[in-house]
Amino acid sequence: MAKTRWLDHRQQHLWRSYLRSYQELYALLTALHLRESGMSSTDYAVLVPLSEAPDGVVRARDLGNELGWDRSRVSHHLARMEKRGMVVREECEEDARGLMVRLTPQGRRAIEAAAPAHAEAVQRHFFDLLSSKEVDTLTAVFDRVLDKLPHGGD
Repeated sequence: MAKTRWLDHRQQHLWRSYLRSYQELYALLTALHLRESGMSSTDYAVLVPLSEAPDGVVRARDLGNELGWDRSRVSHHLARMEKRGMVVREECEEDARGLMVRLTPQGRRAIEAAAPAHAEAVQRHFFDLLSSKEVDTLTAVFDRVLDKLPHGGD
């Protein structure tokens, strides 16, 4: 049996700071989204890739992969968003088992209304605190970590 490689104090500090930073930034952005636009952070997370996709359409499986969600979570959340008129689900023409998600005009208006406050908050609470070199370093580090994780970089 392999010996456990415990984190040293420096590693523990970095890991816990990373986790806490993520959690607190996520909580701040969640509160901002609800206050500014009335949508949840998960709504925002779904709308971003749809708004960036050609014709506002993404395969549901690909959307789930990008968000790191399982099929059930994607399905349930899309059903809620569909009821509010933000997205529609359509059959995939190439694969009868596939499902496509389309951004509606209402969904496009919602993401366009929410994006400026979101971008400003990310700038203020993250990027304004980093030098250009630190941005490059963090980008390289997180890209390397993602590339080495199972399903990383998908």
